[in-house]
Amino acid sequence: MPFVLYLLGLAVFAQGTSEFMLSGLVPDIARDMHVSIPTAGFLTSAFAVGMVIGAPLMAMVSLRWSRRRSLLTFLLVFLLVHVLGAVTTSYGVLLATRSVGALANAGFLAVALATATGMVAPDAKGRATSVLLGGVTVACVVGVPAGALLGQLWGWRSAFWAVALMSVPAVVAILRSVPAGGSGTAPASARGELRSLRSPRLLVTLLLGALVNGTTFCTFTYLAPLVTTVTGIGPAWVPAVLALFGLGSFLGVTVGGRYADVRPVPLLVAGGVALLAGWTVAAVTAGNPVITIVLVFVQGTLSFAVGSTLISQALYAAAEAPTLAGGSATAAFNVGAAIGPWLGGAAIGAGLGYRSPLWVSALLVALALVTAGLARGVWRRAADRRGKAPAAAL
Repeated sequence: MPFVLYLLGLAVFAQGTSEFMLSGLVPDIARDMHVSIPTAGFLTSAFAVGMVIGAPLMAMVSLRWSRRRSLLTFLLVFLLVHVLGAVTTSYGVLLATRSVGALANAGFLAVALATATGMVAPDAKGRATSVLLGGVTVACVVGVPAGALLGQLWGWRSAFWAVALMSVPAVVAILRSVPAGGSGTAPASARGELRSLRSPRLLVTLLLGALVNGTTFCTFTYLAPLVTTVTGIGPAWVPAVLALFGLGSFLGVTVGGRYADVRPVPLLVAGGVALLAGWTVAAVTAGNPVITIVLVFVQGTLSFAVGSTLISQALYAAAEAPTLAGGSATAAFNVGAAIGPWLGGAAIGAGLGYRSPLWVSALLVALALVTAGLARGVWRRAADRRGKAPAAAL
């Protein structure tokens, strides 16, 4: 893999840290900004909404620019709004920086996915994707706890400064290693990219990505109360449990990168069935600490192996529209990240207990498997009518 991809992964790591780090900083921000904790929590919602809206929107904007210009613009905007967020005393300004930062993050990730897959062989999209998504998983393992630690030592603003500083090496790498390119994509080509997004294979892949990511964040969001109230693990061990899930997710992205290019369908089918079995067993045995800890790692691995493979398959499904495909995949996965916790919270709110998100995750995986099976059957019948073999991928 080209070394520049790892530096782009560093930028994705910084952005992933920014996205998730507020979970440990909200009380300090609320106190410093003289707002309530729920109001400070809107900062997280603003980032999530910005990612969903910004991914396809910023991908469209970037079509008129070269990839180098797009990456630099989005990354510099992301860097600058974190500097502004670190120095502002206004909650309104901080809220605006979170929204703008999310737009820049979404645009950067969409173009970075297209750039990464364009810098490697046509059959290595999965490996290139795994390098970038590895930055997100490392953010879960290292970045978020480090942001919380910085907040405790030097205040929440220091975490914003750290995110801005981590973005600097990627700026240098883009200037030195990403070709300046031409003037960008012409409007006619943009229309061509939009037409490519109508591909049934791509649409099904995006739907599956949203469902799989929904299962992941449905349980991950409520993992702390699950292990403390149902499993009986002490609160002091919660960070270790969360880190274990993060380690599993990093392993999953790595494994997905190895096999997504050569055996995507077996990986997705086996991984999906294993995910369903894992969430079901986890729900039944949630009171057993040993089984729960093992499954936290296993489910983290499976979730991100399947999820990262689906992203690479989205890029394969719309090879003529790499930027918009990357933006659409980013949006789809963030839709899942929003819907999953909402469904899990609804189950808890209905009085079903902290074990219920595990059952919701199992149901979402089952829905994904049924959807994939139905789509596969439709394509196979259509291929038979045309006298052709069905597509090898989802």
